[in-house]
Amino acid sequence: MADEQVWTIGRILKWSEQYFQSRGIDTPRLDAEVLLSYVLGEKRIFLYVNFDKPMQKEELSRYRDMVKRRALREPVAYIIGKREFMGLTFAVSPAVLVPQPDTETLVGAAMDRLESGKEHLVADIGTGSGAVAVSLLHYMPELRADAVDISGDALAVARKNAESLGVEERIAFHEGDLLAPLAGMKFSAIVSNPPYIPHGDIDGLAPEVKAEPVGALDGGADGLDFYRRLVDGAGELLEDDGFLAVEVGIDEADKVALLAEGKWGKTEIVQDLSGIDRVVVLWKK
Repeated sequence: MADEQVWTIGRILKWSEQYFQSRGIDTPRLDAEVLLSYVLGEKRIFLYVNFDKPMQKEELSRYRDMVKRRALREPVAYIIGKREFMGLTFAVSPAVLVPQPDTETLVGAAMDRLESGKEHLVADIGTGSGAVAVSLLHYMPELRADAVDISGDALAVARKNAESLGVEERIAFHEGDLLAPLAGMKFSAIVSNPPYIPHGDIDGLAPEVKAEPVGALDGGADGLDFYRRLVDGAGELLEDDGFLAVEVGIDEADKVALLAEGKWGKTEIVQDLSGIDRVVVLWKK
């Protein structure tokens, strides 16, 4: 990227795409567009109708710095500090997992099973950025929520998102380990996207994933450590017609359902848009 050359939007996108491809990035064009849109303060469609527009020196400098970070496999969401989820914009930082489209299945499963128009209290365990709890509150104004995370830094991000999306008065945050801060409370539903990657698989993850907080990824030897604890302890915090809904990794749904056998009532498995078993819903026995 020599400074004496005139870098138009179209030219810089083409160069960035090729550069990202050479660094093994899976979505080179998309990443280039997202980063450039952020630098310019415009939507991506702006890029397509302004291919011949020259980049300003300051814009080029900011974009160059972001390209360098992405080439080192830092997640795009961390670079720009935000991520779209459930049609909403969430702040993110390296203290939290980047919300993924798969987790929208968890939100949808909970919404489908909570009676509309009725007041409910919901718990989100391992809330991270708050994406699950805040999305539920945004789309179901009759809900209230308690959100738990062991990381104070993560809770700071979640609070920011609750405030920016206008639901801060309906959510309480608790720093602590899984269900412990909620002892004695009763909920209509408990939702969780817990760490579920087997410990032995962590080293083989993509560099972008390994940039995320390992404590939010590592599910123990078989990936099921946190499910065991949730399955064993969530029932006593649920109302009689309540349910526990958890996101699961690939090929984990049947294993989680088996953990609940004899301890819970009806078990449901919900698939994501790719047809993968993504959420297990356990109803109180």
